[in-house]
Amino acid sequence: MREILVTSALPYANGHIHLGHLVEYIQTDIWARAMKAQGHQVTYVCADDAHGTAIMLKAEANGVTPEEQIAAVKASHEADFAKFLINFDNYHSTHSEENKHFSELIYRRLNDAGHISTKDVEQLFDPEKQLFLADRFVKGTCPECAAADQYGDNCEVCGTTYDATDLKDPHSTLSDATPILKTSKHYFFNLPEFEQFLKDWTRSDNRLQTSVANKLQEWFEAGLATWDISRDAPYFGFQIPNTPSDEPDKYFYVWLDAPVGYMASFKNLCDKRAGTDEALDFDRYWMQENEHKTEVYHFIGKDIVYFHALFWPAMLAGSEFRTPTGVFAHGFLMVNGEKMSKSRGTFIKAETYADHLHPEYLRYYFASKLSDKVEDINLDLEDFMQKVNSDLVGKVVNIASRSAGFLVKKYDGMLTEVCAEPSLLEDITKTGDEIAAAYENREFSRAMRLIMQCADKANEYIDEKKPWALAKVEGAEQEVQDVCSVAINIFRQLMVYLAPVLPELTANAKAFLNIDDLSFASRNEWLLGHKINKFKPLMQRIEEKRRCRDG
Repeated sequence: MREILVTSALPYANGHIHLGHLVEYIQTDIWARAMKAQGHQVTYVCADDAHGTAIMLKAEANGVTPEEQIAAVKASHEADFAKFLINFDNYHSTHSEENKHFSELIYRRLNDAGHISTKDVEQLFDPEKQLFLADRFVKGTCPECAAADQYGDNCEVCGTTYDATDLKDPHSTLSDATPILKTSKHYFFNLPEFEQFLKDWTRSDNRLQTSVANKLQEWFEAGLATWDISRDAPYFGFQIPNTPSDEPDKYFYVWLDAPVGYMASFKNLCDKRAGTDEALDFDRYWMQENEHKTEVYHFIGKDIVYFHALFWPAMLAGSEFRTPTGVFAHGFLMVNGEKMSKSRGTFIKAETYADHLHPEYLRYYFASKLSDKVEDINLDLEDFMQKVNSDLVGKVVNIASRSAGFLVKKYDGMLTEVCAEPSLLEDITKTGDEIAAAYENREFSRAMRLIMQCADKANEYIDEKKPWALAKVEGAEQEVQDVCSVAINIFRQLMVYLAPVLPELTANAKAFLNIDDLSFASRNEWLLGHKINKFKPLMQRIEEKRRCRDG
């Protein structure tokens, strides 16, 4: 049994969860569930990213304290995730004692080892708002590719990272004022000192997707820069410890303590479970000496690769913590082939979708599109409706609905003692090995194709045997029971394979099948001489008029 800790990137605590966010959380949740179903110990943690100037300003605009602001958003986020069946073992906040402890510990260790330096920095300052401008509050023209309307830390067009002062024609997004330059002392993490370590780390043990490793090579060739890890007051976050008295109110930049939130959320869970049968040992997952005993995986969007594949492993290595086993990036979500847009009505909040359509439809659709590549995926609304109706309702659920009635009505729900088609069932059972491997390798679209191929075989078998016709033939009672029993066994196999994607559907299917276990290992034990319950509809078709009205 492998011991695995898995995380998703932390959603920022100043806005709603939307469908673009859900790509990542659904992907991670499916992977965690699949690995659990294969018998591994998997712990899935996350947290709200709760610090920064944006939080402070949002709270000010809402007339509440930052603490009240982040508490309200956290509750909203957790409610949205629950609707989409995201099964966190723990959901925490970066504004926590655990995160303060580990952020300060990592900083002190890096400082003691000589990896922190200071220098005076000219910063953009908003003369109207009277505050230094965080990168996200400055926009201008990219100094590398000349793309307009880019934020002050990195270009969304060419991917270049830079200082906000490098932007051409900058303006404050808070007041539209032209920023002025002011000088203050800043603290830097000396990332170039870790260049050789990072070159080796990013190319070793399949830690990163090939395209990500290749992208990082471009940054190595351009040269790594020291990383500014401090911000000036006013700022909502953790103060940097042990700063001189003439440098008051220096705070950790949000991107320093945000990934530390993975550790903090896990530590919070360890403390909650202490003394129970589910106790977890923090050191076993995060100490350097245990790096090959346990596994840590981060699922992230492609836009934050730089932070997770360079800064984060360097911070961990420099402070004597273990580094991630793997960092897996995904692409962005497009809707009908275009970026999500409020003006086009395609910027869809999670709660809006859940008010109108079943969340498991979206879970399946994303699974059918996701691969191990860093590719954008497209939510095509026509394709979405067709795929749900055809695959889930027309193929999978249809197997049970076509077979269960005969068994309950004529045989009191009893399946046969002997399988009438062992070769067919063995074939579908063996396919489970390929499906399990596809799940582990994050090739969800391949897993869904394999599952639907199994469903096709079941429906072809039913169409060939025609139990509805056999039921009218005198003396064919046993053959009807045989055919329907084989079909129900295949349906059970499909529920095993779909359980990581459709946990609610499969839970209802367990009640119908009168079973407790849908782990991957359970597929090897067929349902023979077993009694099922009366079939109840498990999933409804998406109707065109409903999609049009609700979309």
